[in-house]
Amino acid sequence: MASRSHKTELGSIACVELSELGAGKEGWLVDNPSLLCALDTHSLALANRSTILVTGWSDSDGSRIKIRPELSPIEAEYISAVEWLVFDEIRVIVVGTSSGYLLIFSLEGDLIHKQMIHPGRVLKLRVRGTKRDLIQDASSEEVCVVMPGAIARLDGSDIQNMLHQWFQETHSQFWNQNPKRQDLEDFGNSYGRLPYQLWNVSKYGTCADAAITGIMPPPLLELQSSQRYYCAVTIGEDAVISAFRLSEDKSRSLVGVILSKVVPATFSTIASFSKLIWRSDQTSMKKPDHKPQPFARASPLTCLKDHPRKGEKLTLSPSGTLASITDSLGRILLLDTQALVVVRLWKGYRDASCLFMEMLVNKDIGSSSSAYYEPVKSDYCLCLAIHAPRKGIIEIWQMRTGPRLRTIKCAKGSKMLQPTYRFGASMSSPYVPLELFLLNGDSGQISVLNRTLVIELVPHVGQHFGLSFPFMVVY
Repeated sequence: MASRSHKTELGSIACVELSELGAGKEGWLVDNPSLLCALDTHSLALANRSTILVTGWSDSDGSRIKIRPELSPIEAEYISAVEWLVFDEIRVIVVGTSSGYLLIFSLEGDLIHKQMIHPGRVLKLRVRGTKRDLIQDASSEEVCVVMPGAIARLDGSDIQNMLHQWFQETHSQFWNQNPKRQDLEDFGNSYGRLPYQLWNVSKYGTCADAAITGIMPPPLLELQSSQRYYCAVTIGEDAVISAFRLSEDKSRSLVGVILSKVVPATFSTIASFSKLIWRSDQTSMKKPDHKPQPFARASPLTCLKDHPRKGEKLTLSPSGTLASITDSLGRILLLDTQALVVVRLWKGYRDASCLFMEMLVNKDIGSSSSAYYEPVKSDYCLCLAIHAPRKGIIEIWQMRTGPRLRTIKCAKGSKMLQPTYRFGASMSSPYVPLELFLLNGDSGQISVLNRTLVIELVPHVGQHFGLSFPFMVVY
């Protein structure tokens, strides 16, 4: 039986501009920790410490864009994170810097927005969303900014409104032959500051990675609270895994709670006076753009300390209910983020990286009664792809406790990538599964893993006790 290919070649990103990022040397894509990658459905953004290159891989798309952010030479500022923001008709690049700034660029290389989030290096930008369904009680779209001791959350609707305002103003000036360039000092103020929430998650030490997994119930003593609470999972050197309950309440201290709830009548004068002071503080805080925002309340839930094990990389499933965590001992932990329990463990995967993907397992779409059948979300099976570079393979495991479905050989110097979340996707539109792309840095070839997996039971007569037993063939 002829073997089927497990991936489909899409094209090549090879170009002269890649030499500035180190291309041409063996292993340039994976050996340089400062080289960052972010994937959209048809474009790839590559960044080193000072330059961002946006390129496609199809023959028809030969356009390449180079973006050089203006970074502070005094602070030795550099690009530390990059990601795509994709809305209906708007696609932009968002950048995090080592000084704690968030930059948003158009695909023409123009700076749309610049804002200080918190002093410190931006480790990662996470763009994700969940839709309201039988599992999720509420929908949420967000951008999370991860820092060594803090995590910030920006609501997707606020970013979308700002970008729509920019988009309309840009098109209204289309016929203007001499558009005014924006002053460098006014970058953060043209469309207003983006509101965000900030939490301190350094109780168990600085984190190497973190994520907001979703909305969680309030504490028992605050069941009647109208606030929204989030669950955050962090990993790091001191604590392999730690979890926090994040409150939306930004300002309420213990004194404020006593004044407003316990003795409101007795201290009404003091309370009103404190409100006046707080309002004046709020007004003064808006003036300096770089003044740090105060932390909201983050309550520790649990932590796992297992010296000398250190958490290294964290990946969330689409719903946020599962997280894969790689550690310094070559193990991969599968965490249930709702129960905060490790439900699965793999050993012997040093330097591994993981991504969740969705596959059609035992779904023969081609033989469907309707030639125009479109798979729906329930047709797909959630899987975890584990890239083991030392073994030169990618393994596909069915979640949560299913078997290994597929083993794919991959060339040295390859990297797994995944397109970013698309904001505002309609529930009525065809479901777009979570796909997995593979970029070979040495050859420049990019391919996508086939998402259909057919398992056939082929009768095979064996000599074992004279019985015939089924032999499983995986395509």
